[in-house]
Amino acid sequence: MSVSRRRFLGGATAGATLSLVTGTSAWAAERTRALDLTAARAVSTAGTTLEQVATPAAGTGYRRLLAGPGWPLVVRGDLAAPGAGRDDRRTGLASFVQFTDLHLCDSESPMRFEYLARFNDAAHRPQEALTVRGASSLVERVNALAAGPYTGLPFSLVMATGDNTDNHERIELDWYLTVMSGGSVTPNSGDPNRYEGVQSSGNTGYWNPQDPFRDSYKQAGFPQIPGYLGAAGATFSAPGLKTPWYTTVGNHDDSAEGTLPDLGLLNSIYTGDRKLEGLDDAEAARLAGLLRTDPAGAVLELGRLLTGGGLVREITADERRHPFSTQEFAKAHLNPAHTGAGPYGHGFTSDAAASGNLYYTFRIADGVLGISLDTTNAAGFADGSIGTGQLNWLEQQLRAHSGHWYDAFGNVVRGGAGGDLVVLFSHHTSTTMGNLLQDPRHFFEKRHDGNELVALLQRYPNVVAWVNGHSHENRITAHGHAVPERSFWEVNTASHIDFPQHARVIELTDNGDGTISLFTTLVESAAPYTADYSDTSDAALASFYREVSFNDPYATPNAKLGSPVDHNTELLLVKPSR
Repeated sequence: MSVSRRRFLGGATAGATLSLVTGTSAWAAERTRALDLTAARAVSTAGTTLEQVATPAAGTGYRRLLAGPGWPLVVRGDLAAPGAGRDDRRTGLASFVQFTDLHLCDSESPMRFEYLARFNDAAHRPQEALTVRGASSLVERVNALAAGPYTGLPFSLVMATGDNTDNHERIELDWYLTVMSGGSVTPNSGDPNRYEGVQSSGNTGYWNPQDPFRDSYKQAGFPQIPGYLGAAGATFSAPGLKTPWYTTVGNHDDSAEGTLPDLGLLNSIYTGDRKLEGLDDAEAARLAGLLRTDPAGAVLELGRLLTGGGLVREITADERRHPFSTQEFAKAHLNPAHTGAGPYGHGFTSDAAASGNLYYTFRIADGVLGISLDTTNAAGFADGSIGTGQLNWLEQQLRAHSGHWYDAFGNVVRGGAGGDLVVLFSHHTSTTMGNLLQDPRHFFEKRHDGNELVALLQRYPNVVAWVNGHSHENRITAHGHAVPERSFWEVNTASHIDFPQHARVIELTDNGDGTISLFTTLVESAAPYTADYSDTSDAALASFYREVSFNDPYATPNAKLGSPVDHNTELLLVKPSR
């Protein structure tokens, strides 16, 4: 069942076909040939998953990670046929990087639901004390790469597409801004001299990494690492990006735990000295159900439980855990201490800080416009939508930068300055924008779902891509249309808290034959693939962050990987006419 090189590199189903024979000598030989051809088409594959990929060691149970073979380029001709000789003709138009779902986490916060991990894997992750160091290691990788593997163009920017913080706290926001801009950062809250989260609780339901007793995680193979928590919370110097960077807001930046509406009842819990660390099965199931169906009810239930409904621990209160408002989120980006490589405000302006309207346009490269949307809904629940005011604003921007477009009946309309290709950024995907509850920030506005947004974008041929996060998985979707120039690609990238902990390089090229290509290349942090348990340096902790994320017993890492057609790809499109 060997697959020809041409078929492997030329079709959208190639990766799935190859996976049928994984482990055979024919498969290994085909992969080697595909990687050789991938390298021949690139300027450089070094430092990307085109070269090597974090790969679990053989076996079962807790598994170490190794440096495995890279993932070859897959050409996707879903929306336009790949022309021969295009590598010799292509002109690089833009090169940039997407970060998403960093979830920089205050793992000691009272506003956590670790005891619900068996109902929701995002409630607690054994690696969460290391999110800040893991994100800083990703910054190091991008700084070392500096340019796109197919165009060789220097990165013009990094865009972080939301859930930059995990739990909507001021201290988490400060950590995020420092990691991105550079500076001294201490990923610890409460008592500065000790860790006060569940991983030092003595509760056998959590991994207590510094303690010798056999908790449930150690019974599954997790190691004991003396000094782990102290090292995780110690001050270190984050290098910061050498490339300008921008921020898109996500639901975890917008509301408590990414799901709970701000009813004014949570501030005292956030900043207080009582942390709920355990519930009996019946209480846990009840609270988990409320989080899924009645976020406002979950807020009230949490307050009740903290007064005697569960296992409560006294911790050090910390005002820095106070949740931030939408306006404060924008204002924090305007602090000159966080300008770093720029631009000032990282997409947000003083008007955004005053209004809380966190959507904007920016220049990716000459002839390429970026549009960042706010798809969050403060009414509760994790999924998003978009209000009528923002939708109208978006259409105004698209018209201003399009020489022609299509009306609702499919008729061509001429107008606008034209010429710009458009890349859209948001946190939510087209399939996770079904939350149509009235947003309390714009209560009298109608909300619009992902299907409406796709339909709007397909009326504007200059839209080439919609780049997003939220799902924590790699998935690339072709949004085709009977009129070829009305098609575009949706590029969804895995998070950097859950395995596989990816970011993505995106390059845009003109192929000189009536088509354009989007090259998407996944990258991992700069951390070594195999963790050294005797080392608690910054690099070693970042390495361990990746390894533990793979072994999280409540996660399903393979489900988030995506398939070869969602990894390193060339996505072809018909070039829009003038």
